[in-house]
Parts: sequence; structure tokens; C-alpha cells
Amino acid sequence: MTIDEQQISAELRLMADEARPIDALAYARQARIGSLRRRRMALSVAGLAAAASVIASVVVMTSGGSGQVTAAEVERLPDNTPQQLQTVRECMPKGGPVHNMDGNRRLPEYGAVKDFRLLVEYRDTGGSTALVGSQSGFVLCTPTTQKDFAELAVFTYWGFKAPGNMTGFSGALQVDAHTSHTHSYAVGPERIQKDDTYRVIVGRVKADVRRVEIDWADGRRTDARVANGFFIARVPGRSVPDPAGGKDALGKPFTILDSPPVTVTAYGPQAQILEQDKDVAFGPLGRKSD
Repeated sequence: MTIDEQQISAELRLMADEARPIDALAYARQARIGSLRRRRMALSVAGLAAAASVIASVVVMTSGGSGQVTAAEVERLPDNTPQQLQTVRECMPKGGPVHNMDGNRRLPEYGAVKDFRLLVEYRDTGGSTALVGSQSGFVLCTPTTQKDFAELAVFTYWGFKAPGNMTGFSGALQVDAHTSHTHSYAVGPERIQKDDTYRVIVGRVKADVRRVEIDWADGRRTDARVANGFFIARVPGRSVPDPAGGKDALGKPFTILDSPPVTVTAYGPQAQILEQDKDVAFGPLGRKSD
């Protein structure tokens, strides 16, 4: 494998930026404990090159839907490009995943920035949402230029159970989340907060999958973006009246995100259905992760 000197430099800068004392012997003997974090990289260029040599997967080029790029067997994490590495760092400014109710509370048991890779990203006119994962689990990232409004990096184990198993699924398709993510920002001199909420589907596929389609059960269908054996899709959320009939202080009815169960379909090389997951229920990130 050709050594990507720019990637190596980016990884070394990431280690340096961690601003923590480095014990070289500890790095050399550190094993992956409880599958909660990946083995730390060696501190030499040779070590980085050796690590890169085992992060290889067979990529199958595809064509078709606007969201589709590549599919690959999920076996190892792909490399981050320098730009992707920056996105991952911005996604987790505290150095890793945080508590879902307190963005200042770092949860080191879920890993550090260096353990995560940008796996696949969905872009549309409103921006983007990315699936960012480690061997143990994943977070979602929806970038915003106003960092104080960024969505929290909430961790979810692959399979919703510790220690997380990235390759542990049968069949052609595994849906890992049907959830929501928000692009928040402030407008005007009074910095009034606005929230653009998206329904998001993410998951994993096997190498023979060429296309993944989402039926959102509200009249919309979307082709997911597929890359590196992972997929992601999103659509703008729609509000509906709260079935409980509550009202706010001004007497306006409460609304909630319309989030009916969805259908996710994986198609093969001959456009045949390889697997279909129906009635995928909506749920928050982090569920069953403790």
C-alpha cells in the first residue's frame, strides 16, 4: 500500500494535539480492552504505515441513485483523510463522546477522537449529517458554523449492546438507527435559536449490496449514501400536533416530530431485493448502550 504522508502527518498532529503525556511503552503493549477502544497507533511513521497496511477492504464501484457511491464489506475501519479527520475532531470537541444530557461531561469509556473514522456522509441543500464510528460504536455529526449550537456527540454501540460488534450481523442489511438529528443556529441580533430537525437512518451492509432505499412512510423515498460498507440517509423533519393535546404558555398546541416506522430495502447487482427491514421504529441514540 502506498504510504499517505499527508495522512500520517495528520495523525501525528492529532496525537500531539491531545496534550497529554505519552507513555511509549504503554502504547506498545496496549491491547484493545473490552472492545471499547481500538489499539493505539505506534508513535513512528513505520508504525503508522504498518497500521495502514491492514486497514484494507475490497471496494465495489457502483452506479445508480444520487446518494450512492460505493459498497464494501464491513471488516475494518477506513482511513480518515485529513479533511475527514478535522470533521471528526469538530464533531467531538471534548475529545470523544459526551453524556446525552451534558455536553461538558466526557465519557472516556466510549473511546477518544483517534478511535473514530468518518464512515459515510449524506449531503443535501440543508447541509450534511455523517456517520462517525469506531470498532465499538458510532455517533452522528451534523456540522454547524455556530459551534455553541452543535448537536451532542451521543454514542451508540453497534448492536446496541456493549462491547459493540461492528461485523456482527447476518444477512445483507443491518439498520443501526432510525432517529433525529438537529442543525441548530441563531438568527438576528437577539440570537434567536432555530432548529432544523432531520430524520436520519444509518446502518451497515454487506459487499453485494448496490443500493439502499428508505421509504419514510410519509410519501417520501430516499436513496441512501453507501460507502465503506455503511449507509446513511436523511430527510427534513415534519411537525404534527402532539397527540396528548398539550399547549404552551401562549396557548399554542404542542407539536412533535412526525416519525412513523420506516422500511429499509437493500438491492443487489441485478436490482433484486437482497433484504428488506420493515417497520423500523424511531428511537433516540444511545439506547441500550449502558
